[in-house]
Amino acid sequence: MIRFKSLGSGSTGNATVVQARCGSSVTHLLVDCGLGIRQLDKRLGQAGMLAEQIDAIFITHEHADHIGCAQSLALRERIPVYMSEGTWLGLGQPDFDGLLRIARDSVDIEIGGLHVRPFTVPHDAREPLQLTCTDGAVRIGVLTDLGHATPHVIGHLSGCTTLLLECNHDPEMLQAGPYPYFLKRRVGGQWGHLANDAAAAIAQAVLPHGLRRVVAAHLSEQNNRPDLARTALVSALGESVEIHVADGPSGSGWLDA
Repeated sequence: MIRFKSLGSGSTGNATVVQARCGSSVTHLLVDCGLGIRQLDKRLGQAGMLAEQIDAIFITHEHADHIGCAQSLALRERIPVYMSEGTWLGLGQPDFDGLLRIARDSVDIEIGGLHVRPFTVPHDAREPLQLTCTDGAVRIGVLTDLGHATPHVIGHLSGCTTLLLECNHDPEMLQAGPYPYFLKRRVGGQWGHLANDAAAAIAQAVLPHGLRRVVAAHLSEQNNRPDLARTALVSALGESVEIHVADGPSGSGWLDA
């Protein structure tokens, strides 16, 4: 059984707990750690958890809203940290005191009761990875930072029952919004972030392969609204798929995969 909870989503900081339970055995994976350590401890407590329960941390890329307190948390609790070599280099090769594990595209990772498969995505970072997690029964896909979907991305998401899916911006709001021109080009470009309709197209491609739940994530506070993200997903998926929208500061409740 897998369930998950977004602890925060968006430019204010990204972190998601994925929990796998098999009998009395429970595994917790923290995907990204883009919060201060006090805030992370607080949000874990609100989720009914302690930081010491985390079995591993997976960092998708080196941007500040995803790395946050990962090093401090890992060293304090002695938690292994998985990231690509490019992400580690992009961070300036920080010392994880033996806790660093290098993740690679399409190379499986076993973390307790979770089978994790990282995959590369097009995003303006050194070597970004997103991932799927399965306990053998259900599969969740985490896809929160990329500019566009490649066949490689869609292939890795095939068979996911749940997607935590970036719905970063509405194109019209982005173009009319306060960002300077260079930042609008970056966000809306092929190596930036997903627009609502692009995210909906990804979900639609995964739909025939067992998709039943989508959580819209990483919404821009300036360039999107929850109702616009939801409308795009419903238009593409119909009423057969359960749709949630993660809140920037507080994330989501616990949801089954």
